[in-house]
Amino acid sequence: MSEQDRRSTDGRRRRSETSRDKIVEAMLAIVAEGQITPSAEQVALRAEVGLRSVFRHFKDMESLYAEMTARLSRQYQMWLVPFTAPDWRGQLAETLERRVSTYEKLMPFKRAADAHRHESASIQAEHARTLAMMRARLKSLLPEEIAGDELRFETLDLLLSFESWQRLRVEQKLSARKARTLLTVQVDRLTA
Repeated sequence: MSEQDRRSTDGRRRRSETSRDKIVEAMLAIVAEGQITPSAEQVALRAEVGLRSVFRHFKDMESLYAEMTARLSRQYQMWLVPFTAPDWRGQLAETLERRVSTYEKLMPFKRAADAHRHESASIQAEHARTLAMMRARLKSLLPEEIAGDELRFETLDLLLSFESWQRLRVEQKLSARKARTLLTVQVDRLTA
């Protein structure tokens, strides 16, 4: 391959990657604004690409939702950063703070992914992987008398779930501060 052919191929590849990124960023922006099921036309318009470009990069909207979910799941990786607290109680407090901060930031995206999860094997798989990681991380920091107590552990896992946060913030209309305080008090009571 000549140098000119290689540069031409590299240029096409970069433009294709740029176009793909613009499509995913457009999808994320629309969902962040509260649209749970944006259309391909809306995404194309926001990304400033043709509708055909959307489907050249993504075979269907499900695969675009899957890519959005995969990008967002990387946000959960910050939960794996080592704790600064030396004891399990401090680490549990850090876990709560990391989770609620992430939930608050990702709420519109998580709600959109959940709305499409029933029809997407890849979103289901990513959801299951993330839940398993969250449960394992929680169990690993708790002392055995709590981690081994099924009722206490399952209640803690529920309290620290996205679903609890969403219920407090959306259905019960609590401020983020009040919802965080409520969870902190309940987690403290459960682990006393």
